[in-house]
Formats: sequence, C-alpha cells, structure tokens
Amino acid sequence: MIRKFSDRDIDEVMEIWLCSNMEAHAFIPADDWKSHFDDVREQIVQAEVYVSERNGVVNGFIGMTGDEIAGIFVKKAERQQGIGTELLNTAKLYRRELRLSAYKKNQPAVRFYENAGFRIAACETDTDTGEEAYTMVWIHPE
Repeated sequence: MIRKFSDRDIDEVMEIWLCSNMEAHAFIPADDWKSHFDDVREQIVQAEVYVSERNGVVNGFIGMTGDEIAGIFVKKAERQQGIGTELLNTAKLYRRELRLSAYKKNQPAVRFYENAGFRIAACETDTDTGEEAYTMVWIHPE
C-alpha cells in the first residue's frame, strides 16, 4: 500500500535511506552518507513523501520537492518486486513533469528510470562527491 508519509515513519524511512545509499553508491564513502543523516532527516519531514507499507512495516519511499524527485529508496530484501515502480507511478499521478539526479555509476537506477520513461537531459559533476550525475526528465505524455 502506498500512502502519505507520517511523522511516525521517520525512523524506518531514515534507516532505509542510509542503507540504500550505502548499498547503491559503494563508490561514495559511507561516512559521506552518515554525515548528511541529520540534514536529510530534517528535509524529509518538510518534503512531499510517500511510503510503501506492507503489514505495518515501511519497505520503501519516494521523496519530492516540487517536480524534483530527491530519491526512491527500497529495502534491499524488497527490491525487484515493483515497489519502486509503484512509488514512481504515484508521483506521476500528481505531476506533469518530473526531474531527478542519478549517479552515472548507479546503472541499475539509470536503467530503472529510463524504463519508466525518463530521458537523460544533462550530465554534470556533483560538486559534493566529484562523481558524474545525470539529470533525468520525465514529461507526461499528452
């Protein structure tokens, strides 16, 4: 079930955020993610967030600010089961256009978004990490 984020979800969401980032971005030191933990926690409660929940347990979430997707994160054991697609489709219900940034080295994420109709609009170097990142865009088909 997909639903709006509630303050009671914050601990589960943050655990998923940290673990998912360290797993998907092994090319970035784990300490970098850990050092951003408190800032991200504050940002999540201010963002538009939807969670995927099964049997009362959060197994994934999508965070957005306006038309920008900050990320889709799914517990490792729950991946490849359509949760990310459900979360993305929820965002598409409320937007005519979506943008996001995906690290070039995170090819599973890039393929996921391309399969969902996103196209690469630009490639830039992330100033925080020094890694190349794609700006990807989805526009609602009329």
